Amino acid sequence: MSDLAAVKAPRRSLFGTKSLGEFLLDQRAFVALVLLVIVFSLLSDAFLTPTNLILMTKHVAYNAILSLGMLLVIVTGGIDLSVGSTVGLSGVIAGVLLQGWKIDLLDVTAYPAVWVVIVIALAVGALVGSLNGLLVTRFNVAPFIATLGMMYIARGAALLISNGATFPRLQGDPDLGNTGFSFLGLGRPLGIPTAIWIMVIAALLIWFLTKKSAFGRWLYATGGNERAAELSGVPVRTVKMRVYIISGICAAMAGLIIASELTSAAPQTGTSFELNAIAAVVIGGASLAGGRGAVKGALIGAFVIGFLSDGLVLVGVSSFWQTVIKGLVIVLAVILDQSQERLKSSRAAAQAAQSVKRDAANRETTTTA
Repeated sequence: MSDLAAVKAPRRSLFGTKSLGEFLLDQRAFVALVLLVIVFSLLSDAFLTPTNLILMTKHVAYNAILSLGMLLVIVTGGIDLSVGSTVGLSGVIAGVLLQGWKIDLLDVTAYPAVWVVIVIALAVGALVGSLNGLLVTRFNVAPFIATLGMMYIARGAALLISNGATFPRLQGDPDLGNTGFSFLGLGRPLGIPTAIWIMVIAALLIWFLTKKSAFGRWLYATGGNERAAELSGVPVRTVKMRVYIISGICAAMAGLIIASELTSAAPQTGTSFELNAIAAVVIGGASLAGGRGAVKGALIGAFVIGFLSDGLVLVGVSSFWQTVIKGLVIVLAVILDQSQERLKSSRAAAQAAQSVKRDAANRETTTTA
């Protein structure tokens, strides 16, 4: 019996079987967000005002929508570096269509309705995602290389279409049944910006997809162990293709919102947005190795990046230092992610050792009996 007593059950505390450090590490995104709110509230009286909170949340929405698509890609063990360029390309496509698409072959200029413009721009995002998916699944190109190439292709396409110029005045022409799409960036249903509503709807859809559908189970199985998932009947290629398409659509939607708010479309829009999206997902607890990540974490990560950026502007920090601080945050997020993985591995090894000791003690007790 003394041997059995020596093998103690895991000690439980306020945080279950986890220590305070492990609990804080698991909740690092939320802890970081709370600390940011406290610090910037102390540094600026304007930070926590209702007007500023709504404005900051609106800015968060762009990155959050990108991050939700990026989350799905990262859960499968991939990466999508083309989302920033897709933001610029979708805006340029909308600008071309809203200002009139001249069809030389027919010698006419088409002015499509606003809903047609939105659908076409989203379809362009889906096309970029499809090309990424094809490169990764059919040609076995590493996701980093495939999406890096598409990043340049999409940006180059935006520059070629616009000839490097900005499309101003996207209000449309009411006489042609084309009233622009300012409602995406400037509309405020129930007093809340449309961008925030779109973020909420996108988050609910992605949450349902990951938690309440077979696709969600396939998603995590693919990221956890691709070979095992394939042997279990999971359509791995289809899963990867779909997540890149969803990521492209999310990027296109973000591009439409930004172009709508600015009432202009520039091919340079979205530069480095992919880094903010990746940072938000990693800060939110997703693993770059795949198999782990949640919608809640990605949203909190997007709020951390957004509140940090706007807070630094509000307190007058130089834009150069803002770039440095964002880089440090990304590096710190990866370090914490690796630390969490090491802690989990150590805990699993300790539990396995305890199990072996417990089994040995049970066998010894049975033998002596």
